[in-house]
Amino acid sequence: MSAPDHVIDVAGVTKRFGPKTVVDAVDLQVRRGEIYGFLGPNGSGKTTFIRMLCGLLTPDAGTGTCLGYDLRTQQAEIKRHVGYMTQRFSYYEDLSIRENLDFIARVYAVPDRAGAVQQSLDRLGLAHRSHQLAGQLSGGWKQRLALAACLIHSPRLLLLDEPTAGVDPKARREFWDEIHQLAADGLTVLITTHYMDEAERCHRLAYLAYGTLLTRGTVDEVVASARLTTWEVTGTGLLPLAANLRGRPGVEQVVPFGNTLHVSGHDPARLGAAIAAARGPGHACREIKSSLEDVFICLMDHAKDNFS
Repeated sequence: MSAPDHVIDVAGVTKRFGPKTVVDAVDLQVRRGEIYGFLGPNGSGKTTFIRMLCGLLTPDAGTGTCLGYDLRTQQAEIKRHVGYMTQRFSYYEDLSIRENLDFIARVYAVPDRAGAVQQSLDRLGLAHRSHQLAGQLSGGWKQRLALAACLIHSPRLLLLDEPTAGVDPKARREFWDEIHQLAADGLTVLITTHYMDEAERCHRLAYLAYGTLLTRGTVDEVVASARLTTWEVTGTGLLPLAANLRGRPGVEQVVPFGNTLHVSGHDPARLGAAIAAARGPGHACREIKSSLEDVFICLMDHAKDNFS
């Protein structure tokens, strides 16, 4: 039985397409008012999992609830109470912003449709553009329209699939400010993203690679559980140094970060010895806390591809 504060509570959720298992026995619990980041490489099964949560796909195995409704038998009820923002802009480009929102409100049979549309326009800062055709909007404004459409029927859960892909940093920040305000008002958000700065703005995270859930928790918990040691190297000639370090015992990844290298591995002694042997007199080295990106690159490198 789901805990009272769990908006999403599923266990063993699995989806197959032919012989390929796209989502493999995933367990996930998300609490009310939480912003939960869902991360992983392209093709890892994130979108498929979201579509099962919102009732668009039926799991082949597993049990659980979304908003208290059974994932298998009450999909129609789930759809009524979820806002789902897809990766691609999916509204009518030959209709205005207001006309798009009015259409979505009609689909959901929203009471006082005109009032709900105006409220959405005002909340997302779209009122002064309400008569502009959706096809004429920039990426950031299309994002606002999509979010307004997701919220028009007052959902209890938002499922956002890479909602900030292709928008500028200012629009991304404004979007996240709005998401945090919605969560503070009690709305629950599950969001997929490839941006590490966005992942760090989530209350908790899960990392999915090739259908398998590899880790979950707060940012600090995810980083700590990886038990990854990272050194930062600065100085001249970093590109040849990186080539020299790769493949040495104890070195699992070498990643350029601006004018530095991050060198990481799970065996601190062997890693330190490798760096000491490869570094030159013009290099300065210090051990640093592994970043979320360091951890995720390491997880991706060690994950088993399920393509075949």
